[in-house]
Amino acid sequence: MTAEHTPARTPAPGGSRAELIADTALALLAERGMRGLTHRAVDEAAGLPPGSTSNHARTRAALLKAAVRRLAEREARVLGPGEMPTPGDGPDADQGADPVPPLADALALALHRSLTQAPDLLIARYELALEATRRPELREFYDAAGRGFREPLEALMTAVGSAAPRRHAQSLVAWCEGQMFSCAAGADHAAVPQRAALRAGFEELLRGMLDR
Repeated sequence: MTAEHTPARTPAPGGSRAELIADTALALLAERGMRGLTHRAVDEAAGLPPGSTSNHARTRAALLKAAVRRLAEREARVLGPGEMPTPGDGPDADQGADPVPPLADALALALHRSLTQAPDLLIARYELALEATRRPELREFYDAAGRGFREPLEALMTAVGSAAPRRHAQSLVAWCEGQMFSCAAGADHAAVPQRAALRAGFEELLRGMLDR
């Protein structure tokens, strides 16, 4: 099994106990579901002294928030928002260039990495999303973390000339979410789409949105 499929026993080099606890919580969510996530289970799976998780996150809500925060950090590394193209109007920008191919390629790369390199993070995310529908305090926290991904995409759609950047960003996110769920728990769980297929899908969406 890979590290993504087994709860960490010791912190990664330079990692903190807080990260170990949150990473273990995510692994337990993916392996056992929400019912399998307890303070004691995190202590045992992480190889920590009894009570360590409770000292870090006193309540279940605090533990879930720590998991959401860590999920956002790890997903950001997988998705690589810093690799997104940065269209602009500076002196070096090619005003005649078609922005769709590089954007479609970057989005396909990010989505393909999420589907292939971090499938357990997807399962943990859906467990947390469902729990957020029952916990208003977690819902607010979960939504705030999600805006960290939606807002840059909206800004990017503005930069490439979208006439409705918010709506178009929401449509792209919804398409990505559909692919993620299908591959994590749906009909495509046994066959992740190739990067080229994802790129073609993004290009179709973007050309329709940008009328290109």
